[in-house]
Amino acid sequence: MNAQHIQTFFETLRAANPAPQTELEYASVFELLAAVLLSAQATDVGVNKATRRLFVVANTPEKMLALGEPGLCEYIRTIGLFRSKAKHLIATCQILIEQHGGKVPNTREALEALPGVGRKTANVVLNVAFGQAAMAVDTHIFRVSNRTGLAPGKTPLAVELGLMKRIPAEFMVDAHHWLILHGRYVCKARTPLCASCSVAAQCDHGRLQFKSA
Repeated sequence: MNAQHIQTFFETLRAANPAPQTELEYASVFELLAAVLLSAQATDVGVNKATRRLFVVANTPEKMLALGEPGLCEYIRTIGLFRSKAKHLIATCQILIEQHGGKVPNTREALEALPGVGRKTANVVLNVAFGQAAMAVDTHIFRVSNRTGLAPGKTPLAVELGLMKRIPAEFMVDAHHWLILHGRYVCKARTPLCASCSVAAQCDHGRLQFKSA
């Protein structure tokens, strides 16, 4: 995928969805952080189902900490790895209160120092909550980046760095959402919908498919 392909690729995705949003439900930066932390190896649908109940009673670090691990587990037990996630989230709330005045920090270093928060989670919070140009590479973005030729790489970090280098600045803030949604609903793992894909002409895989047809 060359520079012109990349430009057209994102122009097309932007035209179809000018203001993309995460599918995780949240009403504050803390709720976003909690939802993303809970979403590891889980679906957004499953996380939303749990947090709709959880955030009614615990939508701040203080209220979450007051629940304690056992109380939190009762709300998130339908989510995979809920015990370890409850432990991390409670510990994160403690640090937010003690070190950040109950606020979610807006730097990568501070975010990654929170229990259960790795590079991907930090990137989501930096991008979605604070509007920073950050790229959280999940399985969808990793697949789309390699399949399309946008930013091939053998590891999530390699793909992330490739995307940050190749995506034009005008698209960077929203690119994370466009790529996830494209991977989730069009460029699927087993059966990519190339025939109905709006950016197939810009995609290395798509062009190959049409050439051989």
